[in-house]
Amino acid sequence: MITVSRALRGVDGVSEAKRAQILKIARRLNYMPNSSARSLVTMNSDLIGISVPNLFNNVFAEIMASMRGTFDSAGFSSVVDTSEYDVNIEFAWAERLLTWRPAGMILTGTHHHPALRDALRRAGVPTLQIWDVTDDPIDVCVGIDHHAAGQEVAQYCRDLGYARPGFVGTAEGRDTRAEARLSGFAARYAAAGRGEVRIARSGDRNPFVAGQNATRDILNGPAHSRADVIFYLNDHLAFGGLTACQTAGLSVPDEIGIVASTRWI
Repeated sequence: MITVSRALRGVDGVSEAKRAQILKIARRLNYMPNSSARSLVTMNSDLIGISVPNLFNNVFAEIMASMRGTFDSAGFSSVVDTSEYDVNIEFAWAERLLTWRPAGMILTGTHHHPALRDALRRAGVPTLQIWDVTDDPIDVCVGIDHHAAGQEVAQYCRDLGYARPGFVGTAEGRDTRAEARLSGFAARYAAAGRGEVRIARSGDRNPFVAGQNATRDILNGPAHSRADVIFYLNDHLAFGGLTACQTAGLSVPDEIGIVASTRWI
């Protein structure tokens, strides 16, 4: 029974010849494993829930691609949903998934619905929080300090000689990690006596258009007070900003610098 189970789940511990033999018999019998029945026996399913804000950010796409190989080799399947940075949407999805007794949950960030932490701990579901850090994780947390990252970006820009910073992002409060990066970025420039960061935000759902429009707002005004470096929430906004700078006849990076997270254009 154990050998058949491993063969059908695709996990290690069965030779390829034996696995092929078992799968051939299963096809002849039209046998399909019943995940619901398996979860009743094992008290949990082979599903791992993954919550990410959206599927447009290449960061989250790369994270998911890296996870998949590990899950596949261990015989787990993944269920992915997007929260659109809304803790209520994430909580409703998590509640539905918990009825399937998932083997684990992966959540993006550390800011969640207040009831989600208690629900996961009561269910005893191993939970991994990624892409942020906290001293009080639900279970395990692996990520980066976004405030510190923003400070590092500002220091890098200052070292290159940029003195008038700007920031382009989405609606305030939508992405807490982006706000933390902005906070660190602004704090490092303020500590150097460089004044406030000029901020522009756009609600356009097309990130390229949003980056263009917000960059045009930042570039308005006299040349002597115009931002000479712009920190963008993500690459898509940055490429929209790049086209706006090129349209305005600004040389990048000679006349204006463009930086998105840890990428430099």
